[in-house]
Amino acid sequence: MLNRLAALPGFAWLGGGAADARKPATAARGRRAPAAASRGLTQRTLANSNVQRFDEALLWMTALLLGLGLVMVYSASIALMEKRDPSGDASTFYLIRQSVAICVALVAGLFAYAVPPARWQRLARPLFFGGVLLLILVFVPGIGKRAGGAYRWVSLGVATVQPTELMKLFVVLYVADYAVRKQALMPHLWRAFVPMAIALSVVGMLIMRQPDLGALIVILLVAMGVLFLGGMNPRLFFGMAAFLGFVFAAFILLVPFRRARFFSYLDPFARANAEGSSYQLTHSLMAIGKGEWLGSGLGAGVAKLNFLPEPHTDFLFATIGEELGMVGMLVVILMFFWVVRRCFEIGRQAIAFEEFFNGLVAQGIGLWIGLQVFINLGVNLGLLPTKGLTLPFMSFGGTAILMNCVAMAIVLRIDVENRRLMRGKMA
Repeated sequence: MLNRLAALPGFAWLGGGAADARKPATAARGRRAPAAASRGLTQRTLANSNVQRFDEALLWMTALLLGLGLVMVYSASIALMEKRDPSGDASTFYLIRQSVAICVALVAGLFAYAVPPARWQRLARPLFFGGVLLLILVFVPGIGKRAGGAYRWVSLGVATVQPTELMKLFVVLYVADYAVRKQALMPHLWRAFVPMAIALSVVGMLIMRQPDLGALIVILLVAMGVLFLGGMNPRLFFGMAAFLGFVFAAFILLVPFRRARFFSYLDPFARANAEGSSYQLTHSLMAIGKGEWLGSGLGAGVAKLNFLPEPHTDFLFATIGEELGMVGMLVVILMFFWVVRRCFEIGRQAIAFEEFFNGLVAQGIGLWIGLQVFINLGVNLGLLPTKGLTLPFMSFGGTAILMNCVAMAIVLRIDVENRRLMRGKMA
């Protein structure tokens, strides 16, 4: 169905129609990178690739994550709504909102899939600067919305969006385009570093003004990862990593509540910590421990009964651990591992075909999903200090679900372009 969608006349303005398929393969390519980046496409790669079909496995895995997330959000949020409305009439509030968000995200994904990668490359810079504008609008009275002491949302009338979630994808597109356009400069230290450092510094200052340290960490790490994959000088890469580590340490140590949260996670069950800055972590660990191997059963968890904060967003994984047990957690982890691994495989295949922008975007999206999953799971399991990051595809949140689905649609389209080129090689 997705392949047919790109050929419909109504999508011709996106450049995804049949006419686009007849263009030479070089039309959508980025500028040529050093030969070491591609190293040719081996016969083994062609032989091991199914070039006749759409990647149904990746599509179904994404759908399974969305479906499981919907079930767990409903299970985790029932108690929240019953507390607000004891009559039970509002128990499906989050279920309905998450269902609507998923439907909107799937429609947006269809449109994103219809856009050829070459068009995404042309849109990379306008989207990035549009995202910066949205980050600024967060602080405009009457447009930006404040909740929990943070300015993170922009009201668009019919909907409210979180600009940091949009920036995660926009940064991937922008940095991939930058790495392709500036390929000749990437091995040099300052000529490749300064323009990107200025752009990311602007984004960083706006996000820290909200504040949202967790989102900033993901965005900067993903940007650095894409630059490294795009050929950044290793000395510059590790120098930037050391500098960012110093900056993040300063953000933590110089702000009292962050400092307390960071050190308390090392001993969360100390009385002063368990009743204060480690309250979320201790209840997350108790919920996961209670689940043991097979869990207490879907809907039978007790941590969500006004004990564990944010059981449907940041700590959804703890709810999964309590109700589905170690087995359920391992299944979720393996599903995410498969998705991230597949994104990197698609990116590697695109680079082998010298579609460097496509390859960097696919790998950047895989890096984004993988990092955010790692941080969310690390927080839930007590391996990392508590940060407000959702679990991709699963946690409650309309903007996050929307951008996750759009990103995966772009990866699916890149995979289809790879298969088209494979068929041409094998013909």
